[in-house]
Amino acid sequence: MKRTKLFILTLAVIAFCSSSLFSQTKNDEGYIFTTIKSNPITSIKNQGSSGTCWCFSTTSFLESEAIKKGTADTTLNLSVMYSVYWSYMDKFIKYVRLDGHLNLAEGGAFEDVTHTFRDYGVVLESEMPTLRNGEKRVNFKEMTAVSQGFAKAFINVAKGQISPRYATAYDEILKTYLGELPTTTTYRGVTYSPKDLVTKGLKLDMDDYVSITSFTHHPFYSRFAIEVPDNWRWDLSYNVPLNELMQIIDNAIENGYTVAWGADVSETGFTRDGIAVVPDVEANEKIMGSDQERWLGKDPNARRNEIYNLKKPGKELVITQEMRQLGYDNKTTTDDHGMHMFGIAKDQNGTKYYMIKNSWGKTGKYDGIWYISKSFVEYKTMNILVNKNAIPTAIRKKLGI
Repeated sequence: MKRTKLFILTLAVIAFCSSSLFSQTKNDEGYIFTTIKSNPITSIKNQGSSGTCWCFSTTSFLESEAIKKGTADTTLNLSVMYSVYWSYMDKFIKYVRLDGHLNLAEGGAFEDVTHTFRDYGVVLESEMPTLRNGEKRVNFKEMTAVSQGFAKAFINVAKGQISPRYATAYDEILKTYLGELPTTTTYRGVTYSPKDLVTKGLKLDMDDYVSITSFTHHPFYSRFAIEVPDNWRWDLSYNVPLNELMQIIDNAIENGYTVAWGADVSETGFTRDGIAVVPDVEANEKIMGSDQERWLGKDPNARRNEIYNLKKPGKELVITQEMRQLGYDNKTTTDDHGMHMFGIAKDQNGTKYYMIKNSWGKTGKYDGIWYISKSFVEYKTMNILVNKNAIPTAIRKKLGI
């Protein structure tokens, strides 16, 4: 009997020690993600040295829309450069009309792609590829210098009078760097015009897509053009409170839709290894600094750097509407990068994350996928593009959609 009790006690001690060791190991493993919901996406692409995230992300978003409609599968690969060509041509024409008072840079907005899909259609990647002439990486440096130089020179020479040859000349520059424009495209054994591929082949309706944002310098439930240089078309976004912006994102993903996500990625918390968070520095200092000697006399920047090492999940800031607005007003929240949001996950502490497909190739710990915390999405979202049918009914009613 005594031996039995001793044996049981020994087992209990071993179990406790093993449990403690497992808990410690789990803590030291870093971020452990569990997928809650993941919607289909196409393959990871690489925008290389080009400011075309807006096109890569929106094209990917529209590919997922076609998958949801049942007119495509995850092998669909639409040409990004076809949309880039037409968007740059539209931008140049507007630049000339405005005597050069427009942002003629590589960047753009989600709606640039919906405009080009509607007005000009799209073709397959194989028919107008991203990489040409043996290139291994996209690089727009030379094309941008040539095209901007031409545009500025044209404005100086024209002096307000538009030559009938200006668009033809610019067309030659774009085709030299981006390739010739196909007039037909073959999809699933059927030959379409580029416009018919959108409407008949993929059965996509560009009127289904709306931009949503959340800022207080315009009334909620109104529409306004987000005041950033890349919104050169001056397209309008619906303005909703932050909690409703998050409801729209969640409702979309939970119901099988995806979201084109525009955000600021210049924050320290947006790592190049597949994670983005907004650490609560003060709260984390208290947790990590329970041993006062650890922090005593240590430089504040060193403490901050240790917190931002992101070796494991920590406490994050609680984001408010006021914080979002301040970031926009003081230019710490800008339209840095467009990405494609497709899923929801949680870490080992139960913190919610959104899964995004980036356009930097299969980089980082998760091969081109990023896990973006709920706090980061709340704080640094500039706007989203979403199917209007994915918006909760009550919010659609408020917006008059």
